[in-house]
Amino acid sequence: MKNGVFSDFKVFTGNSHPELADEIASIMGKPLGKATVNKFSDGEISVSLWETVRGVDAYIVQPSCDPVNDNLMELLIMIDAMKRASAGRINAVIPYYGYARQDRKAKARDPITAKLVADLLSAAGADRVVTMDLHASQIQGYFNIPVDHLLGMPILVRHFRSKCLEDLVIVSPDHGSVTRARNMAHLLDAPIAIVDKRRPKANVSEIMNIIGDIEGKNTILVDDMIDTAGTITNAANILKEMGAKEVYACATHGILSGPAISRIQDSAIQELVLLNTVPIPEDKMLKKIRVLSVAPLFAEAMTRIFTNDSISRLFD
Repeated sequence: MKNGVFSDFKVFTGNSHPELADEIASIMGKPLGKATVNKFSDGEISVSLWETVRGVDAYIVQPSCDPVNDNLMELLIMIDAMKRASAGRINAVIPYYGYARQDRKAKARDPITAKLVADLLSAAGADRVVTMDLHASQIQGYFNIPVDHLLGMPILVRHFRSKCLEDLVIVSPDHGSVTRARNMAHLLDAPIAIVDKRRPKANVSEIMNIIGDIEGKNTILVDDMIDTAGTITNAANILKEMGAKEVYACATHGILSGPAISRIQDSAIQELVLLNTVPIPEDKMLKKIRVLSVAPLFAEAMTRIFTNDSISRLFD
Protein backbone atom coordinates (compact mmCIF):
# COMPACT_ATOMS: atom_id res chain seq x y z
CA MET A 1 0.00 0.00 0.00
CA LYS A 2 1.36 3.45 -0.95
CA ASN A 3 -0.11 6.76 0.23
CA GLY A 4 -3.27 4.98 1.38
CA VAL A 5 -3.89 3.36 -2.04
CA PHE A 6 -3.54 -0.40 -2.45
CA SER A 7 -1.56 -1.70 -5.40
CA ASP A 8 -4.17 -4.34 -6.31
CA PHE A 9 -7.62 -5.62 -5.38
CA LYS A 10 -9.32 -9.01 -5.54
CA VAL A 11 -12.99 -10.04 -5.40
CA PHE A 12 -14.06 -13.24 -3.65
CA THR A 13 -17.37 -14.89 -2.84
CA GLY A 14 -18.87 -17.73 -0.86
CA ASN A 15 -21.91 -19.81 -1.84
CA SER A 16 -24.52 -17.13 -1.17
CA HIS A 17 -24.77 -15.36 -4.55
CA PRO A 18 -21.85 -16.28 -6.85
CA GLU A 19 -23.67 -14.99 -9.95
CA LEU A 20 -23.79 -11.45 -8.57
CA ALA A 21 -20.18 -11.63 -7.39
CA ASP A 22 -19.05 -12.82 -10.82
CA GLU A 23 -20.96 -10.01 -12.53
CA ILE A 24 -19.41 -7.42 -10.21
CA ALA A 25 -15.89 -8.79 -10.71
CA SER A 26 -16.39 -8.87 -14.50
CA ILE A 27 -17.44 -5.20 -14.56
CA MET A 28 -14.36 -4.37 -12.47
CA GLY A 29 -12.20 -6.21 -15.01
CA LYS A 30 -11.15 -9.07 -12.74
CA PRO A 31 -11.87 -12.80 -12.48
CA LEU A 32 -13.27 -13.97 -9.17
CA GLY A 33 -10.59 -14.87 -6.63
CA LYS A 34 -9.89 -18.58 -6.28
CA ALA A 35 -11.49 -19.91 -3.11
CA THR A 36 -13.58 -22.89 -2.11
CA VAL A 37 -16.20 -22.93 0.63
CA ASN A 38 -17.36 -26.42 1.57
CA LYS A 39 -18.76 -28.26 4.58
CA PHE A 40 -17.42 -31.10 6.66
CA SER A 41 -19.77 -34.06 7.14
CA ASP A 42 -20.98 -32.62 10.47
CA GLY A 43 -21.96 -29.29 8.85
CA GLU A 44 -18.90 -27.23 9.86
CA ILE A 45 -17.83 -24.77 7.16
CA SER A 46 -14.40 -25.15 5.55
CA VAL A 47 -12.79 -22.25 3.66
CA SER A 48 -9.68 -22.50 1.49
CA LEU A 49 -8.07 -19.55 -0.33
CA TRP A 50 -6.11 -20.72 -3.37
CA GLU A 51 -4.29 -17.48 -4.15
CA THR A 52 -2.38 -14.88 -2.17
CA VAL A 53 -4.18 -11.93 -0.62
CA ARG A 54 -1.15 -10.49 1.16
CA GLY A 55 -1.33 -6.71 1.09
CA VAL A 56 -4.25 -6.52 -1.36
CA ASP A 57 -7.60 -4.76 -1.05
CA ALA A 58 -9.89 -7.80 -0.68
CA TYR A 59 -13.66 -7.71 -1.31
CA ILE A 60 -15.93 -10.56 -0.20
CA VAL A 61 -19.35 -10.40 -1.89
CA GLN A 62 -21.77 -12.34 0.31
CA PRO A 63 -25.39 -11.36 1.01
CA SER A 64 -26.64 -13.00 4.22
CA CYS A 65 -29.78 -14.47 2.65
CA ASP A 66 -31.36 -17.91 3.03
CA PRO A 67 -29.81 -20.04 4.50
CA VAL A 68 -28.95 -16.97 6.58
CA ASN A 69 -26.83 -18.59 9.27
CA ASP A 70 -24.74 -20.65 6.84
CA ASN A 71 -24.07 -17.66 4.60
CA LEU A 72 -23.21 -15.44 7.56
CA MET A 73 -20.76 -18.02 8.93
CA GLU A 74 -19.18 -18.41 5.49
CA LEU A 75 -18.59 -14.67 5.41
CA LEU A 76 -17.12 -14.57 8.92
CA ILE A 77 -14.78 -17.49 8.24
CA MET A 78 -13.64 -16.01 4.91
CA ILE A 79 -12.87 -12.73 6.69
CA ASP A 80 -10.88 -14.61 9.31
CA ALA A 81 -8.97 -16.55 6.64
CA MET A 82 -8.02 -13.32 4.87
CA LYS A 83 -7.01 -11.61 8.10
CA ARG A 84 -4.67 -14.50 8.91
CA ALA A 85 -3.34 -14.39 5.34
CA SER A 86 -2.31 -10.72 5.82
CA ALA A 87 -4.82 -9.09 3.48
CA GLY A 88 -4.18 -5.35 3.31
CA ARG A 89 -7.85 -4.45 3.84
CA ILE A 90 -10.91 -6.69 4.11
CA ASN A 91 -14.19 -5.30 2.72
CA ALA A 92 -17.36 -7.23 3.53
CA VAL A 93 -19.73 -6.54 0.61
CA ILE A 94 -23.18 -7.50 1.91
CA PRO A 95 -25.87 -6.50 -0.63
CA TYR A 96 -28.53 -7.85 1.75
CA TYR A 97 -27.77 -7.49 5.46
CA GLY A 98 -29.61 -10.28 7.29
CA TYR A 99 -31.03 -9.81 10.78
CA ALA A 100 -31.55 -6.10 10.02
CA ARG A 101 -35.19 -6.30 11.12
CA GLN A 102 -34.05 -6.98 14.70
CA ASP A 103 -32.61 -3.50 15.13
CA ARG A 104 -34.11 -2.46 18.49
CA LYS A 105 -35.82 -3.77 21.60
CA ALA A 106 -39.48 -3.68 20.60
CA LYS A 107 -40.46 -5.41 23.83
CA ALA A 108 -38.79 -6.63 27.00
CA ARG A 109 -35.97 -9.18 26.65
CA ASP A 110 -35.68 -8.77 22.86
CA PRO A 111 -32.19 -9.16 21.35
CA ILE A 112 -30.74 -6.52 19.04
CA THR A 113 -29.40 -8.98 16.52
CA ALA A 114 -28.46 -6.39 13.89
CA LYS A 115 -25.93 -5.03 16.40
CA LEU A 116 -24.70 -8.54 17.24
CA VAL A 117 -24.00 -9.23 13.55
CA ALA A 118 -22.12 -5.91 13.30
CA ASP A 119 -19.97 -6.94 16.27
CA LEU A 120 -19.31 -10.36 14.73
CA LEU A 121 -18.13 -8.81 11.47
CA SER A 122 -15.75 -6.47 13.29
CA ALA A 123 -14.47 -9.24 15.57
CA ALA A 124 -13.81 -11.50 12.57
CA GLY A 125 -11.58 -8.79 11.09
CA ALA A 126 -13.63 -6.81 8.56
CA ASP A 127 -12.21 -3.34 7.94
CA ARG A 128 -15.16 -1.98 5.97
CA VAL A 129 -18.75 -2.90 5.11
CA VAL A 130 -20.54 -2.15 1.83
CA THR A 131 -24.27 -2.81 1.87
CA MET A 132 -27.53 -1.66 0.30
CA ASP A 133 -30.85 -0.39 1.66
CA LEU A 134 -30.60 -1.43 5.28
CA HIS A 135 -33.97 -2.07 6.90
CA ALA A 136 -33.11 0.77 9.30
CA SER A 137 -30.49 3.37 8.39
CA GLN A 138 -29.32 3.67 12.00
CA ILE A 139 -27.72 0.21 11.73
CA GLN A 140 -24.76 2.04 10.19
CA GLY A 141 -24.12 3.38 13.70
CA TYR A 142 -23.79 -0.14 15.10
CA PHE A 143 -20.37 -0.38 13.44
CA ASN A 144 -17.07 1.14 14.56
CA ILE A 145 -15.68 0.66 11.05
CA PRO A 146 -16.63 2.52 7.84
CA VAL A 147 -19.97 1.56 6.29
CA ASP A 148 -20.93 2.47 2.72
CA HIS A 149 -24.72 2.38 2.47
CA LEU A 150 -25.72 2.19 -1.19
CA LEU A 151 -29.23 3.03 -2.37
CA GLY A 152 -31.26 0.93 -4.77
CA MET A 153 -33.86 3.65 -5.31
CA PRO A 154 -32.18 5.25 -8.38
CA ILE A 155 -32.21 1.89 -10.19
CA LEU A 156 -35.93 1.42 -9.51
CA VAL A 157 -36.73 5.03 -10.44
CA ARG A 158 -34.96 4.71 -13.81
CA HIS A 159 -37.06 1.63 -14.60
CA PHE A 160 -40.39 3.29 -13.82
CA ARG A 161 -39.39 6.56 -15.46
CA SER A 162 -38.86 4.62 -18.71
CA LYS A 163 -42.50 3.43 -18.54
CA CYS A 164 -43.79 7.03 -18.78
CA LEU A 165 -46.77 6.23 -16.52
CA GLU A 166 -49.41 8.97 -16.31
CA ASP A 167 -51.47 9.94 -13.24
CA LEU A 168 -48.90 8.31 -11.01
CA VAL A 169 -49.10 7.98 -7.22
CA ILE A 170 -46.35 6.44 -5.08
CA VAL A 171 -47.77 4.37 -2.23
CA SER A 172 -46.20 3.34 1.05
CA PRO A 173 -47.55 -0.11 2.06
CA ASP A 174 -47.21 0.84 5.76
CA HIS A 175 -46.11 3.73 7.95
CA GLY A 176 -42.53 2.42 8.08
CA SER A 177 -41.95 3.01 4.37
CA VAL A 178 -43.28 6.57 4.17
CA THR A 179 -39.80 8.13 3.84
CA ARG A 180 -38.93 5.68 1.09
CA ALA A 181 -42.16 6.46 -0.76
CA ARG A 182 -41.60 10.19 -0.35
CA ASN A 183 -38.09 9.89 -1.83
CA MET A 184 -39.38 7.99 -4.86
CA ALA A 185 -42.26 10.44 -5.28
CA HIS A 186 -39.79 13.34 -5.28
CA LEU A 187 -37.66 11.70 -7.99
CA LEU A 188 -40.73 10.85 -10.13
CA ASP A 189 -42.50 14.14 -9.40
CA ALA A 190 -45.60 12.37 -8.10
CA PRO A 191 -47.84 12.58 -4.99
CA ILE A 192 -47.84 9.90 -2.30
CA ALA A 193 -50.43 7.82 -0.49
CA ILE A 194 -50.12 5.66 2.61
CA VAL A 195 -51.73 2.34 3.44
CA ASP A 196 -52.69 2.36 7.11
CA LYS A 197 -51.98 -1.12 8.41
CA ARG A 198 -52.15 -2.90 11.74
CA ARG A 199 -50.01 -6.02 12.27
CA PRO A 200 -51.51 -8.33 14.94
CA LYS A 201 -48.44 -10.65 14.92
CA ALA A 202 -45.25 -11.33 12.97
CA ASN A 203 -45.68 -11.99 9.23
CA VAL A 204 -49.44 -11.30 9.45
CA SER A 205 -50.75 -7.93 8.32
CA GLU A 206 -54.20 -6.38 8.39
CA ILE A 207 -55.14 -3.52 6.07
CA MET A 208 -57.21 -0.71 7.55
CA ASN A 209 -57.56 2.16 5.06
CA ILE A 210 -55.71 4.41 2.60
CA ILE A 211 -54.52 7.96 3.22
CA GLY A 212 -54.42 9.80 -0.10
CA ASP A 213 -56.13 9.86 -3.50
CA ILE A 214 -55.52 6.75 -5.62
CA GLU A 215 -58.82 6.42 -7.50
CA GLY A 216 -58.22 6.12 -11.25
CA LYS A 217 -54.45 6.46 -10.74
CA ASN A 218 -51.48 4.30 -11.65
CA THR A 219 -49.88 3.33 -8.36
CA ILE A 220 -46.42 2.09 -7.35
CA LEU A 221 -45.98 0.38 -3.99
CA VAL A 222 -42.43 0.70 -2.66
CA ASP A 223 -40.73 -1.18 0.18
CA ASP A 224 -37.20 -2.19 1.19
CA MET A 225 -37.86 -5.95 1.17
CA ILE A 226 -40.55 -8.47 0.35
CA ASP A 227 -40.43 -11.53 2.58
CA THR A 228 -43.70 -13.46 2.83
CA ALA A 229 -45.36 -10.75 0.65
CA GLY A 230 -48.35 -10.35 2.97
CA THR A 231 -47.96 -6.61 3.38
CA ILE A 232 -47.35 -5.78 -0.29
CA THR A 233 -50.08 -8.04 -1.71
CA ASN A 234 -52.71 -6.94 0.82
CA ALA A 235 -51.87 -3.34 0.00
CA ALA A 236 -52.05 -4.02 -3.75
CA ASN A 237 -55.42 -5.73 -3.45
CA ILE A 238 -56.99 -2.95 -1.42
CA LEU A 239 -55.60 -0.32 -3.82
CA LYS A 240 -57.33 -2.12 -6.67
CA GLU A 241 -60.55 -2.50 -4.67
CA MET A 242 -60.57 1.22 -3.93
CA GLY A 243 -60.26 2.22 -7.57
CA ALA A 244 -56.59 2.28 -8.53
CA LYS A 245 -56.06 1.90 -12.28
CA GLU A 246 -52.92 -0.27 -12.26
CA VAL A 247 -50.83 -1.45 -9.33
CA TYR A 248 -47.07 -1.84 -9.65
CA ALA A 249 -44.74 -2.77 -6.81
CA CYS A 250 -41.01 -2.62 -6.20
CA ALA A 251 -38.49 -3.49 -3.50
CA THR A 252 -34.74 -3.81 -3.15
CA HIS A 253 -34.60 -7.25 -1.54
CA GLY A 254 -36.77 -10.09 -2.86
CA ILE A 255 -36.59 -12.60 0.00
CA LEU A 256 -39.80 -14.33 -1.18
CA SER A 257 -40.13 -16.90 1.60
CA GLY A 258 -43.07 -19.10 2.57
CA PRO A 259 -46.29 -18.29 0.68
CA ALA A 260 -44.81 -15.23 -1.08
CA ILE A 261 -44.93 -16.57 -4.65
CA SER A 262 -48.56 -17.77 -4.50
CA ARG A 263 -49.60 -14.49 -2.88
CA ILE A 264 -47.88 -12.43 -5.58
CA GLN A 265 -49.32 -14.57 -8.35
CA ASP A 266 -52.87 -14.20 -7.01
CA SER A 267 -52.56 -10.48 -6.20
CA ALA A 268 -53.54 -7.36 -8.11
CA ILE A 269 -49.88 -6.50 -8.77
CA GLN A 270 -49.30 -5.91 -12.47
CA GLU A 271 -45.50 -5.95 -12.24
CA LEU A 272 -43.16 -6.52 -9.30
CA VAL A 273 -39.67 -5.06 -9.75
CA LEU A 274 -36.87 -6.41 -7.55
CA LEU A 275 -33.12 -5.95 -7.39
CA ASN A 276 -30.79 -8.94 -7.41
CA THR A 277 -29.25 -8.34 -3.98
CA VAL A 278 -30.29 -11.92 -3.21
CA PRO A 279 -30.61 -14.79 -5.70
CA ILE A 280 -34.12 -15.52 -6.92
CA PRO A 281 -34.48 -19.18 -8.02
CA GLU A 282 -35.96 -19.97 -11.41
CA ASP A 283 -38.98 -21.67 -9.83
CA LYS A 284 -39.89 -18.35 -8.19
CA MET A 285 -39.57 -16.25 -11.35
CA LEU A 286 -43.17 -15.40 -12.19
CA LYS A 287 -43.99 -13.56 -15.41
CA LYS A 288 -44.95 -10.49 -13.39
CA ILE A 289 -41.56 -10.37 -11.61
CA ARG A 290 -38.80 -8.23 -13.15
CA VAL A 291 -35.28 -8.36 -11.70
CA LEU A 292 -32.77 -5.52 -12.19
CA SER A 293 -29.06 -5.84 -11.47
CA VAL A 294 -27.19 -3.97 -8.74
CA ALA A 295 -23.81 -5.18 -10.04
CA PRO A 296 -22.89 -1.94 -11.90
CA LEU A 297 -23.56 0.15 -8.78
CA PHE A 298 -21.59 -2.14 -6.48
CA ALA A 299 -18.74 -2.38 -8.99
CA GLU A 300 -18.56 1.41 -9.22
CA ALA A 301 -18.66 1.79 -5.42
CA MET A 302 -15.96 -0.84 -4.92
CA THR A 303 -13.77 0.78 -7.57
CA ARG A 304 -14.14 4.15 -5.83
CA ILE A 305 -13.26 2.59 -2.47
CA PHE A 306 -10.14 1.04 -3.98
CA THR A 307 -9.03 4.34 -5.53
CA ASN A 308 -10.06 6.44 -2.49
CA ASP A 309 -12.59 8.34 -4.60
CA SER A 310 -15.88 9.74 -3.29
CA ILE A 311 -18.79 7.35 -2.78
CA SER A 312 -21.29 10.15 -2.15
CA ARG A 313 -20.94 11.31 -5.75
CA LEU A 314 -22.83 8.16 -6.77
CA PHE A 315 -25.96 9.78 -5.32
CA ASP A 316 -25.58 13.27 -6.82
